[in-house]
Amino acid sequence: MACHYTVPEKGGIKGTLGLAEEVSDISLACRQYAPIVFKQKFAQGDVVFRERRSLFFKKMQIVRGCDKKRNILIYMVYSDKLIEGSPKNSTSTVPIQPWGQQTNVPKCADWVKG
Repeated sequence: MACHYTVPEKGGIKGTLGLAEEVSDISLACRQYAPIVFKQKFAQGDVVFRERRSLFFKKMQIVRGCDKKRNILIYMVYSDKLIEGSPKNSTSTVPIQPWGQQTNVPKCADWVKG
């Protein structure tokens, strides 16, 4: 499985020097490209990727969850900086499907802690 995200970058002198406050608009897309294999249990909302987006405080992170009923992985990317009362975010879902000759599709519910 792979997730790709895009974020707009600030230009100008501050952007070049890494001092500009980066915007919070983030887009996310996740897809299954091979059999999904879980290596360890995870909690709903576990952070799977984190990146600092400015010199002071703002971080972008991708968290993972599981829709146990439908066997779908859910990924959400968000910035921890509040913009007009709430953080901006984007969500992508990946239904766990058989791949190639795979006969046993893992159930994400079996890998969620608790």
